[in-house]
Amino acid sequence: MAPSLPRTMRAVTWTAPPTALYSTIETSTEYTASAALPPSSKSLPPDSALIRVAYATINPVDYKLPELTLYRILNYSLPNQSSTPLIPAGDYSGTVIESTIHGIVTGDKVFGRSDPPYFGALAEYVVVRGGRNNVVKVPEGVQMRDACTIGVAGLTALQCLETMSGKRVLINGASGGTGTFGVQIAKALGWEDVVGTCSTRNVGFVEGLGADGVVDYRTEDLVTELKRRGWEYGEFDLMIDNVDSPEIFWGSEGFLRRGGKYVTIAGNVSLAFGMRLGQMLYLPKWLGGIEAAASFLRRRSDGDGFARIADWIAEGKVKPVIAREYKLEEAREAFLALKSGRVRGKLVIKVSGEENNIERN
Repeated sequence: MAPSLPRTMRAVTWTAPPTALYSTIETSTEYTASAALPPSSKSLPPDSALIRVAYATINPVDYKLPELTLYRILNYSLPNQSSTPLIPAGDYSGTVIESTIHGIVTGDKVFGRSDPPYFGALAEYVVVRGGRNNVVKVPEGVQMRDACTIGVAGLTALQCLETMSGKRVLINGASGGTGTFGVQIAKALGWEDVVGTCSTRNVGFVEGLGADGVVDYRTEDLVTELKRRGWEYGEFDLMIDNVDSPEIFWGSEGFLRRGGKYVTIAGNVSLAFGMRLGQMLYLPKWLGGIEAAASFLRRRSDGDGFARIADWIAEGKVKPVIAREYKLEEAREAFLALKSGRVRGKLVIKVSGEENNIERN
């Protein structure tokens, strides 16, 4: 075991047995001050790092996967995991305690993502695998609290925007975690006309992020208004759907250009969603009609992408939107807020908390 490590740690653990047919994040998690340290902290695997977590942030995938019985069964079947409670969440920032990653050393301030099935960020210590794709140094001028938010939301937004080049992009669901990053990253990448959708209360907020136009889906029919904008301003090259609104794909003739792309990141892990996605992917190819491509983006780990976003934050081009900070003991409350679908930006959980990584004169 690495030097100076305690025998136990503070953590949020999933208490339901792996075979429980019905288990939710709000009924099956609890805070403990005496969780076991990650089993692999005693002998780090290659290309991994033991990190003392400063801050974590949560995403829908962090509860959608553990709520699946099959996922929990597979997780507990991993080596050394059978006697270790599942610890949710993957996005983190913190300090390296020990590392087998080239170029990452003890004391480095880092951020990134602990991918499923391991997760583990809602704890004082986490072992992050995946090398420099998942463990990235925090640049000077970036707060640790901000760095933890980049993970899933920031990288997903960047990778969606990189699927297509063009001038006009629609970001459906522009006020949430991925959407707030998407609007700002689109402007940083040079998209000329960035249009976001949101509810009435968030219109001014999304405009403040840098959106060139905003559609209020509470007061306007989304497809009708997008068609009007398509005729008046020109069709979109890319549509990014953060909230699973397939009607904007099926109704896209007139506002998504021929050869354009619709990318969705949302949807539950279910047969119904799979069938709906399959229809969007293949029916237009078989039957014709919609002359644009649909795709589902599965975020891939990418250290260069993480670093790029962190640099934009340091330069002031992107500013993470943090709706609220919770204590580790309040993680269940944070998940309930996330599930409500009404969060503006990101929810951050303070685990250990650390001094900001800001250069001092």
